[in-house]
Amino acid sequence: MNLPSFIWLWKIAAWSMGLSLLAYFLLSVTGFALYSGRQSHRPQPRWLGSLHLIIGWVMVGLVLLLLAIGIVGTLGHFGTLGHSGHLIAGLSVVFLVVLSAGSATLISTERDWARAVHVGTNIALLVGFTWVSLTGWQVVQKYLP
Repeated sequence: MNLPSFIWLWKIAAWSMGLSLLAYFLLSVTGFALYSGRQSHRPQPRWLGSLHLIIGWVMVGLVLLLLAIGIVGTLGHFGTLGHSGHLIAGLSVVFLVVLSAGSATLISTERDWARAVHVGTNIALLVGFTWVSLTGWQVVQKYLP
């Protein structure tokens, strides 16, 4: 692709990544609150579970937006993919986010394993977000003059 500048694309990516990290933090807070309430057998506000789901789906959208930006930006700038470890890190995060969202839809009293997969995936996602942030910073250095 022969586009004049990708700065606008990188700005969208930077905001999307920052909002994804904020969503991850908010999901951990609301998820811990849901877990604590369930463990103590306290009644929980009805909105808490809904808020957790909404933030989760927003994060899925942001991560998919980041995937699209990464593919378009890299192909537009280099013509091919795979110029750094950022591709593997990014695809790993996309996989973990989709696995987390998928397992969340299966959580029920009959499927305790789905909750374990969901929580375990989100713990792994902390490593994934750290990895993608570090490799992303290296990629940003390539684009800056």
